[in-house]
Amino acid sequence: MAHNKSQQKRNRQTVVRTERNKSLRSELKTRAKNAVAAAERGDEEAAIEALRLAQKRIDQAAAKGVLKKNTAARRKRNLVRRVMETLTNPG
Repeated sequence: MAHNKSQQKRNRQTVVRTERNKSLRSELKTRAKNAVAAAERGDEEAAIEALRLAQKRIDQAAAKGVLKKNTAARRKRNLVRRVMETLTNPG
């Protein structure tokens, strides 16, 4: 337990930030899953749109400090690769 007011405030802020970051990371996973699922269905237009939205949210997470810059770049690269491979090689 913190003994001074500034540390108590920091602990409260950490709880809020942790919840916010957790929900944002969860949203990133969901958007990536939606893009891959659309590609697996063969719906190219929906897959490209879902991919665009996923990339946008990954960039926003990196800008806010939820993800590091290189982690965001790697996730976007891998997501694009998965979606494009699935669209070009269905089955």
